[in-house]
Amino acid sequence: MSSKRTRLSSEWLVGHDGKGHALWHGGEIVWEGNTILFVGQNFDGRVDEEMDGTGRLVIPGFIDTHVHSGHRASHRLISDVGRPDYFGQPFLEISVARDGTRVGGDVRYVRPDDNGALDDLTLNARFTAAELLRNGITTFVEFGSQLRVQQALLQEIGVLGNRAYLGPGFDSGRWVGGEKGKLMRTIDEAAGDREFELALEFIERHSGAHDDRVRGILVPREIETCTVDLMRKAAIAAQERKLPVAIHAAYNIHEVFDIIREHQMTSVELLEHLGLMSSTLNIGHGNFTADNPLANYSGAHDLEIMGNHHCSISHCPVNIARRARFLDNWESYRQAGVNIALGTDTYPRDMILQMRNASYMGKIASRNLKAAAAGEVFSAATLGGAHSVGRNDIGRLAPGAKADIATIDLSGRDGLRYGPVRDPIKSLIDCGIGDDVDTVIVDGIVRMQGGKIPGVSFAELREGAQAAGERIWAGWQDWDPHGRSANEMSPYSFRRAN
Repeated sequence: MSSKRTRLSSEWLVGHDGKGHALWHGGEIVWEGNTILFVGQNFDGRVDEEMDGTGRLVIPGFIDTHVHSGHRASHRLISDVGRPDYFGQPFLEISVARDGTRVGGDVRYVRPDDNGALDDLTLNARFTAAELLRNGITTFVEFGSQLRVQQALLQEIGVLGNRAYLGPGFDSGRWVGGEKGKLMRTIDEAAGDREFELALEFIERHSGAHDDRVRGILVPREIETCTVDLMRKAAIAAQERKLPVAIHAAYNIHEVFDIIREHQMTSVELLEHLGLMSSTLNIGHGNFTADNPLANYSGAHDLEIMGNHHCSISHCPVNIARRARFLDNWESYRQAGVNIALGTDTYPRDMILQMRNASYMGKIASRNLKAAAAGEVFSAATLGGAHSVGRNDIGRLAPGAKADIATIDLSGRDGLRYGPVRDPIKSLIDCGIGDDVDTVIVDGIVRMQGGKIPGVSFAELREGAQAAGERIWAGWQDWDPHGRSANEMSPYSFRRAN
């Protein structure tokens, strides 16, 4: 028995012609089951259902290659503030607890036996999955949260319909705040080995779940908090099981210089030495390679190594711009052959905002108004993400590809923001926002329509996130390395009048 065939018409459509994305004006797409049959005009076969895309731009669903689960309440405290000795590294502000304590209120750091966190785990997972869908992101990579976070995400994905790469993160230690807030690393190799085994077990058990919308990924969390032995084990396991890998590396001044001091090679050289470098390696951020002029490292060839392996960086331009940093530079990475994929990493999970920042900052850093053009950043948010996990059936609209589709309301939700549209991709990058996403289809099934996700109350999610945030901020001083309250760590923009 044949599956239902659906045709979606459009004002504009981004298809794929085998070489790259191509624009259709007045195009249509037809899919049967979870697979695209036709992209173009005037399909003359059987169609069972029609969807009207008048005034819509039809695109492949975005792929977010750098997601940390949760409502990101902690991140709300790091705008316009920070310790200078952290050199603009955002995670040090929100996840480095005073030695002997744990970050309070964030389920990514709760103890494995803390059953009181079950409601928060569910809230965080649903908030994440729903926000991604609301912004047209059909596939995402969760970047190394602990086992229980992955389990909660797995459950929500089954309900809401996302496509995801999941795998509990593992490392051999963590950053902590010592005496007077001194930044230190603690090492527990046995704990790292246990986490690694749990990750393999999770992937083996759940890869292929939810009609193969869930696949596994190995995530040694940070290069500087993993031992050489642990990373070597990860490399072997990835090769044997043909798994993609994601790791934070070449992203942090402390990390870059510590790795050089400890190993007499750069972070990128160490990744290659250990066998982790490959076309399905996703380097989290990767914006502070030894080639970066700020490193002042003689004979640097990190970009050459990365390009030779066609590895990826998950570039998160909004997050690093907030910390007065940028990718140096878009053109250099592309010319070296490095695959640039985009990630949100922080709030909001708005891929259109990420593309705009990638384009604008890419032009500034490259000192070239033609750099990081609209088509390039759009490709990074779609094809770049697909390359990072070794796939050619997502991130594109073409016969044989998965029916992962998003539609963009080119009226700007009945506003004037877009104005006259000549090139819809340039208009999207320059004028669009995540709320312009109208309909999202994953695996051939409509998961969101008219901006609404069945069974999801955005108001309830906002209310739950606000309450969780208030609890996190109220307990900030209990674990902050300097004992600061939330108000001391992140003062209000204006004096409170009441």
